[in-house]
Amino acid sequence: MAHQGGCFCGAVRFTIAAEPQGARYCWCRDCQRIASGMATVNVLFPAPSVEYSGPITTIQRVADSGNTVERGFCAKCGSQLYSETVKGPEQPMRVRAGTLDDPEICPPTSIIWGPSAPSWAPFPDGMTVLEAGPGSAEWQRPASDQSKV
Repeated sequence: MAHQGGCFCGAVRFTIAAEPQGARYCWCRDCQRIASGMATVNVLFPAPSVEYSGPITTIQRVADSGNTVERGFCAKCGSQLYSETVKGPEQPMRVRAGTLDDPEICPPTSIIWGPSAPSWAPFPDGMTVLEAGPGSAEWQRPASDQSKV
């Protein structure tokens, strides 16, 4: 079944020809900045299965993991659409859950970069909190500070 979505203004639409591989919250400092102080909520898909149409602006930046990550935004309204590792270990494309027409397709099951979150960050009860993200030396290590959980 194809999944669809788009940006806030409707100028960008996308179709995904695969099922989600998972979903997670990301509390890295880059995601906090682009999400206005919160985590991003990302649904993971194989990159070749995601097809965008419309005006997209991208920015590349070296992430806390050391990977180079491309982030895509609508060129008209600025809605963040995705992030994708372009230099580093191969990873799924991270589609922002809020841009999916059906954001219920895959609820998050984990939190990455948990220790980077501010003390007031809302962490769902019982959710796995990891110290870092894919490609980093700390990946898959549970966060030592579980006080937010």
